[in-house]
Amino acid sequence: MTKQEITDFLKQRIPVSIITGFLGSGKTTLLNHILKNKQDLRVAVLINEFGDIDIDSQLLVSIEEDMVQLNNGCICCSLNHGLVAAVERVLATDKKIDYLVIETTGIADPFPILLTFLATKLRELTRIDSILTVVDAETFSPNHFDSEAVLKQIAFADIILLNKTDLVSGERLQEVESNIKLIKQEAKILYTEYSQVALPLILDVGLTPVAEYILSQKYQSGHLENDGFMAVSFESDRPMDVFKFENFLEHISGDLFRAKGILWLDDIEHPHIFQMSGNRHTLEADETCLKPNKNQLVFIGRHLDNQQIQDGLNKCL
Repeated sequence: MTKQEITDFLKQRIPVSIITGFLGSGKTTLLNHILKNKQDLRVAVLINEFGDIDIDSQLLVSIEEDMVQLNNGCICCSLNHGLVAAVERVLATDKKIDYLVIETTGIADPFPILLTFLATKLRELTRIDSILTVVDAETFSPNHFDSEAVLKQIAFADIILLNKTDLVSGERLQEVESNIKLIKQEAKILYTEYSQVALPLILDVGLTPVAEYILSQKYQSGHLENDGFMAVSFESDRPMDVFKFENFLEHISGDLFRAKGILWLDDIEHPHIFQMSGNRHTLEADETCLKPNKNQLVFIGRHLDNQQIQDGLNKCL
């Protein structure tokens, strides 16, 4: 088939957007923004968590039943039959799906995910519309490219959301954009705060050059081993002392890139949502929920001491 024939073949399939980006860049915030502003579109969501506790889906606005979580792994590490089955399950509902959005882990290589759609039977059902890479303007640096995954998140991006622009100067934005263009000159770059962007700029835009990828050979990524990322999970059914928890955060060893969770704090009615990216963290009450009677936390980074984290958190209870 020619490139034009492939393009015409895929045109009538359900469009798919892949949201990727390094840990803490704002992917879940972007997904929430899409779900809140989708209007009459019926959007299905697939979330991949790195770690064995599902946090991100609990932080999403209501999306009825059209969501599947793939936990405790990275869907990008091969042509993934679990991903194929999950997409088929989402699309097999009686109600028409207009759009599919996939949120990857913060350490995902998007190219094998792309090939899973192009080199399996999903090609008969879907078309990749765009790969959206969210970049944290405040924390991004060329040193991020020590990670194979982060480099490829930019290299395969069709659209880059340069996020958290409210936290940096104009000079800093130009510096980050220049570094990005050294990797992907042709990517469309959008400046955003809190991942807020007009949806016509990112949905149904047809920017992924699928015809160039579709004849590619099978691809397998060993980036988790190469990058050395690990996830440490913690759960408890006893309340947390917030002051001890804040102190614990200051003494974690290793390179912690991202942490998130839902906390049950002592003598406080509502659960609190915990988010940490780099050295910045927030702890905000979720007044829409009742007391959860449970703590759920995930820490992602390199060279983390699992036992130190478990012991430290237990001392916060």
